[in-house]
Amino acid sequence: MDQHNQLPQTMNAMVLEQPGQPLQHRQLPIPEISQPDQVLVRVEACGVCRTDLHILDGELTEPSLPLIPGHQIVGKVVATGNGVTDLRVGDRVGIPWLGHTDGTCRYCHRGQENLCEQARFTGYTLDGGYAEYALAYAPYCYPLPPEAEALDIAPLLCAGLIGFRTWRLAGGETIQRLGIYGFGAAAHILCQIACWYGQSVYAFTRPGDEQAQKLARDLGAVWAGASTEDPPDVLDAALVFAPVGELMVSALKHVDRGASVVSGGIHMSDIPSFPYGLLWEERSLKSTANLTREDGRAFLEVAPRVPVRTEVHAYPLSEANKALEDLREGRFAGAAALTP
Repeated sequence: MDQHNQLPQTMNAMVLEQPGQPLQHRQLPIPEISQPDQVLVRVEACGVCRTDLHILDGELTEPSLPLIPGHQIVGKVVATGNGVTDLRVGDRVGIPWLGHTDGTCRYCHRGQENLCEQARFTGYTLDGGYAEYALAYAPYCYPLPPEAEALDIAPLLCAGLIGFRTWRLAGGETIQRLGIYGFGAAAHILCQIACWYGQSVYAFTRPGDEQAQKLARDLGAVWAGASTEDPPDVLDAALVFAPVGELMVSALKHVDRGASVVSGGIHMSDIPSFPYGLLWEERSLKSTANLTREDGRAFLEVAPRVPVRTEVHAYPLSEANKALEDLREGRFAGAAALTP
């Protein structure tokens, strides 16, 4: 049942009006439910993601402007469309990057909804969570436990989900020695899962980033060093979360025959040419595109069993631009999130 008439008329939001410009603080009308399967959510926290930077910088070229970014949203349902049956007012939900699919294209029919030709994405082609309220399609929301801290959950909804899918594409539970390049939000979550499965994690960071290297060791990595260093062992798989194409080649040099190097980013600088000998012996390069709802359900079932601990730096909504710049410059280890 729609409870919209009991809500305020306006909300605070941080809005991208043109790529290359800082977000603007705006007072906007509360979003209106227009589809029977939509819900309106009061935002408790929204994670800050490197994808948000790619949108702001114009590297992802098709945002729906003006745009409210943010796709790691934790909040409580305050209104529902008349077709929503699985969620009620007061339920806590997570809203991820994948916001809607057509359900009819060839990708959806074969279980690859992450590649849907008509997919819509939260904080990119749908308004996101850098605001006090957000609109979402109920079938794409994840029910969340009411007792958990919103700030702790927020990074799980992109960094966790994408990291988990990237790990699965690289071999998942079959991996023994796992290399992770770029030890930020996704990596610090995935490191805990890999260690829980008994895998040896080798963490590669920016040269000189002792803070991230210490975090990696604290979370169970057997080795942490600069991306310019050679690991002490050959790797069974490598995941690249930093948006640096050269790291795909670096990782390829350190993986065993038959191993995969998987990019977990939505945007990356060009991958330089390399000798075929690095790829030979059935090594492979792969990319991760978005996520499926099944990925989300599987990850959110595993995460509390580990249990995953997130290192989150909180910023008020009004300081979204500062949070993004701190992320860009690597001024914190772990993840960041905004609180309205």
